Amino acid sequence: MRSLLLCLLPASAMAQVVCALGAGASSYQPSQDQRPASDAMQLAARVNAGEKAICTPNCPEVALLRNPTAPNIALIANQGQAKLVYAPQFFAAVYADYGDAGIIAVISHEVGHALDDTLGAAWINKDWKPEVRADAWAGCVLAKSLNARDVPSALGALEKYPPSSHPDWNLRRPAIRIGYTRCGGSASSFDSGSQTKKP
Repeated sequence: MRSLLLCLLPASAMAQVVCALGAGASSYQPSQDQRPASDAMQLAARVNAGEKAICTPNCPEVALLRNPTAPNIALIANQGQAKLVYAPQFFAAVYADYGDAGIIAVISHEVGHALDDTLGAAWINKDWKPEVRADAWAGCVLAKSLNARDVPSALGALEKYPPSSHPDWNLRRPAIRIGYTRCGGSASSFDSGSQTKKP
């Protein structure tokens, strides 16, 4: 069964940043990749459970790594393999403002790129740009991995930390909502909360 792997992948000069939340992709140094912290692994496991509910048995394989030179969080493709690299200081900032739900949301966006490359879904608008499609898949993962009360924090993190291409939030939020509701989340719970910090 393919899933979000919590392991190491070899570094390569041919690695390509697929998506980064925040600037600084050019400062990323693969040689500084390290095993993820245990709390990051626990949150990634929640994303993994949501992902498996969507794509089993054809889930993409993505390794999770931490790296202080990472551009906040980035999905990096390397010869048919993918790794998700996060900066520990970024996760600390997201957690301070949005709690576990915020970290799950930013991981889900990056995993959304891998899902978009692997799966097809009739509810994904083919005219959406890759970042918006990844947001729709993130909404789907969030529906499977978060309680409704955590949705406002997840949305707050996704709005505060946009991809480096900065698609407009007015395009991103409806796509997240479509993914969330298509994968079993309640439209009323999605719409009822505002983007707030964690309690």
